[in-house]
Amino acid sequence: MNDEEMIDCPEDSKQLTRLRAIMHRLRAPGGCPWDAEQTHQSIISNLIEEAYETVDAIQRSDWEHLKEELGDLLLQVVFHSELAEEAGRYSFDDVARVVSDKLIRRHPHVYGGSEVSDTDAVLRQWDTIKRQEKGDEEKPYLHHIGKGLPAMLRSAKLQKKAAKVGFDWPDDRGVVDKIREELEEVEVELQSGDQDRLGDEIGDLLFSVVNLARRHKLDPEVLLEMTNLKFESRFATMHKALIDQGNDLESSSLDEMEQKWQEAKS
Repeated sequence: MNDEEMIDCPEDSKQLTRLRAIMHRLRAPGGCPWDAEQTHQSIISNLIEEAYETVDAIQRSDWEHLKEELGDLLLQVVFHSELAEEAGRYSFDDVARVVSDKLIRRHPHVYGGSEVSDTDAVLRQWDTIKRQEKGDEEKPYLHHIGKGLPAMLRSAKLQKKAAKVGFDWPDDRGVVDKIREELEEVEVELQSGDQDRLGDEIGDLLFSVVNLARRHKLDPEVLLEMTNLKFESRFATMHKALIDQGNDLESSSLDEMEQKWQEAKS
């Protein structure tokens, strides 16, 4: 079946093959100039953007939009696989095979003779197999954990990994006390005027707050984005209230903005 025939293929079971054929056609001579010019490096931002837009749809429980965003995210995988195949490295089928083989290897309690009692045991088994696969047994325990992730996500991942071997606070009180301790150190450095030490202490404070979220199985990245959205909404309400009374942001005093902000909160 050629590209044109596959593009018109209506069967749901062949839609992934159809998508791959479309991508191949766009990159081929006579296809789309923009698609033909792209490289792995040039579309990194697209991959990140589509991943975040997918997350946004999930957070808003917009399930119909999620379908579209998952398609956009899948396109990025197909695009990168097409680039790799053109370079003679591997194909989309190889990518799918690698992840399928990995899932089977790391689920011996499903596909083999291993027995696990609960989710924690599954995760410990997964981690052990992963370290063996990557030859990390002799490397530092936190070797290469979360590389490439945004700092807050990597922080949570590092802490979660350390907690797997018992390096964790026994209860929330220790974490809360640590947050207070770090906040006090931030206050000291605010008085000292040492920007480098202040930055170091603020980083420690953020790390401790992430730890509290992680202990309660809350994603700090998600929590911060929820607060971002809340701030954005309240600021818009405050702004509209100021406009309604004949003011704007630039001409309003802090007291006036604070009054409208409190009204927006309630």
